[in-house]
Amino acid sequence: MDKEAVREAVWDAFDEGDQSRFPFPPHDRIPNFAGADAAATRLAETEAWESAATLKANPDAPQLPVRRAALRAGKTVYVAQPRLRDPNPFLRLDPAEIPPDEIDDATTVSGISEYGTPTAPDGVARVDLIVVGSVGVTTGGARVGKGEGYSDLEWAVLRELDVVDDDTTVATTVHELSVLDGPESAVGADVDLQEPDAHDVPLDLVVTPERALRTETPYARPDGVDWDALDAEKLSEIPVLAERAPEEG
Repeated sequence: MDKEAVREAVWDAFDEGDQSRFPFPPHDRIPNFAGADAAATRLAETEAWESAATLKANPDAPQLPVRRAALRAGKTVYVAQPRLRDPNPFLRLDPAEIPPDEIDDATTVSGISEYGTPTAPDGVARVDLIVVGSVGVTTGGARVGKGEGYSDLEWAVLRELDVVDDDTTVATTVHELSVLDGPESAVGADVDLQEPDAHDVPLDLVVTPERALRTETPYARPDGVDWDALDAEKLSEIPVLAERAPEEG
């Protein structure tokens, strides 16, 4: 199955079952799922979480419990602004600056914009743990997002600046439906995804409400931005890429 077929199969499975949660429908987004809180709790029991002082997390609904747990644990959280279109594309949530009774508000999609401090890539502190949202994953570390590629771009920009590296754990929290080679797979059988693209960031840790799995992924991580894969339109839309793009010739 190619990535788009995987997406459609997972979205349809969530739509047809009773495991999807607001916002609806699950299509064309990182699907929110029943048990997202339990998955966040299981992630918080891992060594990767315990040793992390700073996280980068996606802003989607299923990872809301992760963002809240991180701030409550005193961890700094960075969240990318939509489509990286701001010159300071990361919003920093500092637990020292957010009262405990405001953490719930500060970690919602709207609250991140209100409480977060806009930060340029070179102002982002060393990131110990990245938590991404996923549509589909494999136990070998392959990941399928919703198809826009911004999670991989965020990694690439931060990797250029050595904010993330091979020691940074990349994790996701998902429902078992999204584990493509798992017992509850939405596609109904083991899936051999195509070899990841050069810009795809593989997963080290897959966490569901039932289990936390180290993938021991064989896939290599991108060591920076794949400039050849970006056209002029994409560069013009993302200031942090436009200002760092190598000159032609």
